[in-house]
Amino acid sequence: MTRQRVTVLGATGSIGTSTLDVIARHPERYDVFALSAGTQKEALLALCETHRPAVAVLSRSEDAHWLAGELRRAGLATEARYGEEALCDIAADAQVDVVMAAIVGGAGLMPALAGVRAGKRMLLANKEALVMSGALFMAEVARSGATLLPIDSEHNAIYQCLPPTHRDGLDAHGVHQLLLTASGGPFREWSREALGSVTVEQACAHPNWSMGRKISVDSATLMNKGLELIEACWLFNASVDQVQVVIHPQSVIHSMVAYKDGSVLAQLGNPDMRTPIAYGLAWPERIDAGVKPLDLFDVARLDFQAPDADRFPCLALASQAMREGGTAPAILNAANEVAVAAFLDKRLSFTGIGELVARVLEQGHVCPASELEAIAEADRRSRALATELLSGSFS
Repeated sequence: MTRQRVTVLGATGSIGTSTLDVIARHPERYDVFALSAGTQKEALLALCETHRPAVAVLSRSEDAHWLAGELRRAGLATEARYGEEALCDIAADAQVDVVMAAIVGGAGLMPALAGVRAGKRMLLANKEALVMSGALFMAEVARSGATLLPIDSEHNAIYQCLPPTHRDGLDAHGVHQLLLTASGGPFREWSREALGSVTVEQACAHPNWSMGRKISVDSATLMNKGLELIEACWLFNASVDQVQVVIHPQSVIHSMVAYKDGSVLAQLGNPDMRTPIAYGLAWPERIDAGVKPLDLFDVARLDFQAPDADRFPCLALASQAMREGGTAPAILNAANEVAVAAFLDKRLSFTGIGELVARVLEQGHVCPASELEAIAEADRRSRALATELLSGSFS
């Protein structure tokens, strides 16, 4: 068996940690080539000591300098580098077979795109890459011949329930609709009035999944599901009307595909990201992910309900942005990142997140997303506008 060399972008986050756990279970199949960790220099050092990658990348030069010294003291040959160029290099390196793209937010776009352009097997956990530049990203996948495997549990589930040639178009394969499940987050039963008093601690305590703070807040506002709706449209060549969000509190059915003949195919499993990660690493084979088998008798029941757009407007805002097209999804994403950061800093209320995003979408200038420069400019302008609005009427 030929060993696969893996780069993990965002190695200290929840997806990166789970990826390294699956890799460690199969030392005969995988080697870690490179790891990145933003500003988490101590955590990255610990991972280097365990996994001994060839390269380790941090965001800042001073952190990389510190890491280089610590690596030398530990007798490790790992090279310490920094910055976006280094991230792109470890994604596109000729020695790399598989790239786990798990950097959160817009910062993950360029490294993911570099891996795609180099024709790698891309395990995409960074939804913003498609939200911001879906048309460009998918065009590069087609041009380079890269293998794109979605790692978000919902998109991975849909991928497993579709035929291999789904990119030909859903209608060609008799697909009626993609059913994108959502837990509904910790506040699905709360009134709109009660949502105004949500604390950071409450929003970061997801009932089913272990995730980072930003994505936990996105799950609580349903913006995460809105971003996933946009991602699903690009991944599966679907229109907004072909994607239906379904609230499913148990998070056991990860998503479904409804066919025109009345059949509905679903992928089920315990809520553990190691399952889709193992699927992506081993595809088209299956390997042990370290996940406990699903006990249907323990689950006992499966519930479903429609999302409430009045209490959770972020989902509708995402649909609006996808329908509008161009740079509208990039504007949505940028505004949301600023809004969530402000909420986590306790400078914005929970309900203010959707209000701020709506204002930025309303006032932002949408243009064709035909060039990366246009997308980057839309991102920059939207962040500036959101920051300006925050310093004014929002509190």
